[in-house]
Amino acid sequence: MPRDRNGLFHQNTLPDYKQHSDVLESMIIKLYSKGITTREIADLIEKMYGSHYSPALVSNISKQMIPKV
Repeated sequence: MPRDRNGLFHQNTLPDYKQHSDVLESMIIKLYSKGITTREIADLIEKMYGSHYSPALVSNISKQMIPKV
């Protein structure tokens, strides 16, 4: 998150101290279950939403799906 001298900057995409969107995480799990690779998912998320999710992060999020299978 960028810093400013007066501490007045607030980002609009995520609440304070939240690093990931629940909606994007849900989408990642759905895409992964359809057989799309973690690298492809990371690229799609960045192109569509401008949020950088590394393939490793996508992999960690998609591991949440394993207990549900």
